[in-house]
Amino acid sequence: MSPQTMAVITRIFPGETRGTAMGLWGSVAGVATLVGPILGGVLIDHVGWEWIFFINIPVGIIAFVMALKLVPSLPVHTHTFDWIGVLLSGIGMFLLVFGLQEGNRYDWGTITGVISVPLLIVAGIAVLVAFVVWQRLTRAEPLIPLVLFTFRNFLLANVAIFGVGLAITAMNFPIMVWAQSVRGWTPTQAALLMAPTAVLTLGLAPVAGRLVNRMHPRLIAGFGLTCFAVGIVWYGLALHSDTPWWQLVAPALVLGLANAFMWAPISVTATRTLPPARAGAGSGVFNATRQLGAVLGSAAIAALMESRLASHLGGYSMPAGEAGGGARVPAVAAESFSRAMGESLYLPAAVVAVGVVAVLFFDNPHQAERR
Repeated sequence: MSPQTMAVITRIFPGETRGTAMGLWGSVAGVATLVGPILGGVLIDHVGWEWIFFINIPVGIIAFVMALKLVPSLPVHTHTFDWIGVLLSGIGMFLLVFGLQEGNRYDWGTITGVISVPLLIVAGIAVLVAFVVWQRLTRAEPLIPLVLFTFRNFLLANVAIFGVGLAITAMNFPIMVWAQSVRGWTPTQAALLMAPTAVLTLGLAPVAGRLVNRMHPRLIAGFGLTCFAVGIVWYGLALHSDTPWWQLVAPALVLGLANAFMWAPISVTATRTLPPARAGAGSGVFNATRQLGAVLGSAAIAALMESRLASHLGGYSMPAGEAGGGARVPAVAAESFSRAMGESLYLPAAVVAVGVVAVLFFDNPHQAERR
């Protein structure tokens, strides 16, 4: 579903107004990512965890009806389907993600027989390399047209959005685990830590969208991603056993600035200078890159949290997943647990910093269009 949203926007809106549309699209995506945990917390606290699944049924029905009524009928083209590419990418991602996410459970060693965690990770990388080679060599229509990455802005935007997808997924888990397991807040109270971020994002995203149509994207995206990295590091430094909720409002507001100013310029710049025939495929690949970052982010942060817990707690061990299930950390281990969660946040911050460097090399699409 996700790649279709951006592809439709790319085809409907011309370049000069696409920034505003992408700004709204980005703000909705950013706010949804932040509001989801709040709604989830309310459902878990008041009606039961099963409702985090049931709530999607009416939402899906409403979205389906609105899509039928509001999304215009667009011209379509016949395409072949790269089944080999799908198979290679699926197997490669499964091996890599499983190895990262479950590595600590098996002490990064043997799983069974000759199968080990390092073997799975190496095999996953090898299969993904084979996928890239296949995409280059196949004479049929590839799953991912590699020619897209010859366009400078598209390549750099994919680097940036990979970091955004990874960081948004990775940063929430340590914060929520800390809030519930150390501070003893309910799921709803923990999720409300992100409320200032969501409110500020929704208010400022349209402003950022209008700026995209006039300013160099490196300025807007660079500002947004820098705020993102700063906000995550701020959270990492602030997590202690006795940190009150009000001390987390400021970093939440910095993340609100980040969400407002990073989505639209990165998204618009990714496809703005692509040839019209490549814009749809480019939108799909761009969104798939974001999802890939999210998948790897969830796997990597789980592994890092386990590692930091083992380092800080020594003989006392409480797996991050168990702590996130509602178990309260004993007072004697609370500060060490807090620092483990805080230090885990430095990984997504470092990945976002790479994204900052990438967007600083954006070409100005406004000049390209004038030429």
